[in-house]
Amino acid sequence: MNTEERQLAEMLHRITPEPPRRVTVEDIAYRVASEGNGTGRRRDSRPRRGFSFASGAFGGNRLRPAAFGGRRWAPALAALGVIVIAGASATVASVATSHHAQAPSANGTPTTTLSGSPSSSSPTGSVSSAPPAGPLAVAGGMWGAALLNRHSFDQESLTGSGDSLYAFGTGTLNRIDPASGNVLRSVPYNAPVPGRPVVVGNTVWVVWSYGSGDIFLRGYDASTLAPVASVEVPAIGGTVSSAQGVLAAAPDGKLYVAAGREIAIVDPVTRQVTNRIFMTAGQASSVAVAPDGSKVYVGLASAGSFRLLTYDSAGRIAGSSTMEGGEGGNLVATSGGVWGTAGTGMSEWVWFAPGGDLRFASRVTQGAGGGLASLPSVSGGAVWIGGSRELICASPATGKALARTAIPADHSVVEYFGSVTVLGNGHAYALYSDEHAQLAGVAQLTPPAACSGNSGTSGS
Repeated sequence: MNTEERQLAEMLHRITPEPPRRVTVEDIAYRVASEGNGTGRRRDSRPRRGFSFASGAFGGNRLRPAAFGGRRWAPALAALGVIVIAGASATVASVATSHHAQAPSANGTPTTTLSGSPSSSSPTGSVSSAPPAGPLAVAGGMWGAALLNRHSFDQESLTGSGDSLYAFGTGTLNRIDPASGNVLRSVPYNAPVPGRPVVVGNTVWVVWSYGSGDIFLRGYDASTLAPVASVEVPAIGGTVSSAQGVLAAAPDGKLYVAAGREIAIVDPVTRQVTNRIFMTAGQASSVAVAPDGSKVYVGLASAGSFRLLTYDSAGRIAGSSTMEGGEGGNLVATSGGVWGTAGTGMSEWVWFAPGGDLRFASRVTQGAGGGLASLPSVSGGAVWIGGSRELICASPATGKALARTAIPADHSVVEYFGSVTVLGNGHAYALYSDEHAQLAGVAQLTPPAACSGNSGTSGS
C-alpha cells in the first residue's frame, strides 16, 4: 500500500467508524466504581415525604438509604446494581397480587398497573402531580376499597365538602379531586394539633397556631386554597399539650374553639370572637357542638381521667361527668349524644356517651395500635370508626353498629383505614395505608346500604 492509498484508508475510517462495542456488566461496574472514586458527578438523594413505612405512622421518620462504609464496595455494588435493576423490571409487573389488584373499568378491563410515588406538592397552589395511574383494589376488595392516588396524608385529617376532599399532608393543606384522586391545590401548612379541616360555606378553616398565649385560625378559599381570612383567639389560662379536636362548626356556621379556660365562639363572616363560654374546672382539650346547636360538649383531659362538660346554647353548665382512664378528646356530637376517645397509644379506644353522660358510656372499639389512630368521624348520616382491625359505621342516635367489616392484614402486616367522609355523590372515602406493599393514599369505599339514611348528625 502506497502513501496515497494509506491516507485514503485513514480518511474512510474516520467517516465510517466501526460499530460500537456491546456494553457489558463489567463496563458498567467499572464506570460506577470510577464515579464513586470522584471522577463523576454525584446526585444527592431526595428524602421520601409523608408516610413512613419504617415507623408505621403517617408523617413519621423518613426512610434513609443505608450507608456502606468505604469506597471499596463500589465495584461489587455496581455489578450487583445491574442485576437488581434487571430483576426489578420483572418484580414491578407482579406487585398487583390478588390482595392488591387493579380495579376494573366499566368494561371489566384492568385500568392500569401500579405507578410510582408522585412528586411533592407545589406551594404555589398548582396541580401537584401527574394524574394517578388509576384505582387499585386494596384490602382484598373489602367494601369495594380502591386506592385512588399514591399520596401521603396525615392520619385522621380527611374531610369533604361539595365536590372536594381536603386533607393535611407533610407540611401542606390539600384539595383533592374525589373522581381522579388528583391533588388539585396544595398550600404550605403544618397542623399544630391533631384534627381535621373544618369547611363552612366556601371557606376551609384550620388551626394555624395553638400556643399558650394566642390561637390563630386561618381560612382558605374552598376552591383555590388562597388565604382569605385570619382570626386571633386569646387562649385564657393557656392551652394543654393533650389538645386534639379543638375546632368545631355549629349549624349556624359559627366556629367553636377550645381556647384554654374558655370556649371562644367566632363569627366567620365578621372574623371576630363574638361570645365566650368560661370554665372554672380546667382547660379545654376538645370541643363539639350538637347537630341542632342546643348543646356544646367540652372535654377536660388530665393524666388519670377525662371530664366531659355539657353547656346549653346560652353557655350555662348543663351537665358534668367523668371517665377514668387517662387522656381523652376527639369529640364528635350527634343526635344521640357525644363520641370521643380515651387513653393513649396502644390503649386508646372509642366510646359513646348517650346524652353526653359518661356514666352511661360504652366502648365502641379498641385502639388501632402500632402508632395508628382510631377516631370517630361523622358523615353521610353515620358515625365511622376505622383503624387496623375493623371498620364500623354506627347509628348517630343509638351508638349501635349498623355494619362492620374486618380489615385484613397483608402478609401478616396491618392495613389501615381511617377518617371516613361521605360526599354528596354518595361515595365514601377514607385514608388508607399498607406497610407491607408500601401504599398510602385516599381510598374510595362502597359501604353497605345500612350505613346510610340516618339523620341528625354533626361533628368537628
